[in-house]
Amino acid sequence: MEIEIEDLGNASLVRVSGEVDMSNSPTVRDSLMDLIAGKAPAIVVDLGEVSYMDSSGIATLVEGLQETTSYGGKFRIAGLTEKVKQVFELARLTDVFDIYPDAEQAKEGL
Repeated sequence: MEIEIEDLGNASLVRVSGEVDMSNSPTVRDSLMDLIAGKAPAIVVDLGEVSYMDSSGIATLVEGLQETTSYGGKFRIAGLTEKVKQVFELARLTDVFDIYPDAEQAKEGL
C-alpha cells in the first residue's frame, strides 16, 4: 500500500493505492489524522488505485469523515473501484459519504 498527500491549497488530496486492510489501515488513519489535526478545510481521499479494502479501512474512513465534519471541514471520497464500491454498498455507506467518480470532480467546488 502507498499513500501520497498533495496540498491543493483549499484541500488536501490523499491518494491511496494497493490493499487497505487491518495490517496497514493504521497508516491511512495516521495520514488522515495529521491532516485533521491541522484542520484541513477539505480532504479528498482518492481510492482509484485501491484493489481491496476491508472493514478496518472502512472504519478508518468513517472516523476521518466524523472528525473532519466535527470542525466544519469537508471529506470526500473519489474513484471507487468496483470491488471497493461493493464494500461501501454492503456497509450501506454510499449515502453517508460524498462520493465522486474521480479526484478531479471531487475537488470541484472546494
